[in-house]
Amino acid sequence: MPAALYALALGGFGIGLTEFVIMGLLPEVAADFGVTDTAAGYLISGYALSVAVGGIILTVALRGLERRKALLGLLVLFIVGNMMSALAPTYEFMLAGRIVAALCHGAFFGIGAVVAADLVAPVRRAGAISIMFAGLTIANVAGVPLGTFIGQAFGWRATFWAITVIGLVAFVAITSLVPSTPASAGSVRQEFALFRSRQVWLSMAVTVLGYGGMFGAFTYIAFTLTDVSGFASSTVPWLLVIFGVGLFIGNLAGGRAADRNLGATLIVLLSVLTLILVAFALTATNQVAAVIALGLMGGVGFATVPGLQMRIMNYASDAPTLASGANIAAFNVGNAVGAWLSGLALAAGFGYTSPLWVGAVVTVLGLVLFLVATRIRGGEFAHHSDTAATPSVPVCM
Repeated sequence: MPAALYALALGGFGIGLTEFVIMGLLPEVAADFGVTDTAAGYLISGYALSVAVGGIILTVALRGLERRKALLGLLVLFIVGNMMSALAPTYEFMLAGRIVAALCHGAFFGIGAVVAADLVAPVRRAGAISIMFAGLTIANVAGVPLGTFIGQAFGWRATFWAITVIGLVAFVAITSLVPSTPASAGSVRQEFALFRSRQVWLSMAVTVLGYGGMFGAFTYIAFTLTDVSGFASSTVPWLLVIFGVGLFIGNLAGGRAADRNLGATLIVLLSVLTLILVAFALTATNQVAAVIALGLMGGVGFATVPGLQMRIMNYASDAPTLASGANIAAFNVGNAVGAWLSGLALAAGFGYTSPLWVGAVVTVLGLVLFLVATRIRGGEFAHHSDTAATPSVPVCM
């Protein structure tokens, strides 16, 4: 595979680290700024909403720009945003830094996926795209626990300085290794025509709920593990490794399963994820059970992602870049909705298992909506175009 793919993966690694590392650092950040746990959670939901906005607006705004230049411009936003977080004198300034960094997220992956596919022969495009998105998976397996460890050992600001350096290295790597590629040829009207499809909107709504349920449960997982399961805060980075391994395995396994039968895969995964979240909530006081449930939650939760991405691509083949960006926006709307609902449950005094219950309810809603969308489609399982038309793309948001 071309070295340029690994440069793109490095950018994906940094972005994935920025999005998820804050979860392991929420207690330290909340204490430093003197804000509530719920307010600290807005650093996650604010990031997610910014991704949702940037994923569509910036993808369209940069469509006329040569794609490598577009990617580099997006990385500048990433670097500046993380520097703001590292230097933040107040909670509000850090929230602003998170929002700036997040603007690049959706557009980077939407544009980067097209660039990655163009770097190789048509028969190798799925593999090329998977390498780029592997950066996100690696960020969760190794980067997030390491970033959390750095933050706990040297202060949370050190983590954001490290991420800033990663952004600078990715900028140099993309400048040096990624070739110039032409801008999108289609008009803005042609791109936005994809939103005329009812199934595109239903696909994004299922993404919001199906992914939002897992993310709502995961947002406050550090508090669940320490205050309910009784783990020391110093063990949280290592527990997140288990979650990250689940992401890596589930991501790949879910992609293979979705290639065989997209509809059945999503129904099974959303059903199983609901059961896992309920079991986690009921057994969270048992450390062994909590560790097992954490790994399964990551594996099954992220196994839905390739199928969710694949479904919208099936209905938007004429505008793949915008469709990809729009669904990444949907993933992050799900992040925000899940985190917000979990925060409401915590603020209402339902305790640190309540995000797991919230996640289970939201996931069930996603499953019901998917069944409705399938029925409207007229028998999704029976149509080859809905089960194997688009190569699976392992993705983590």
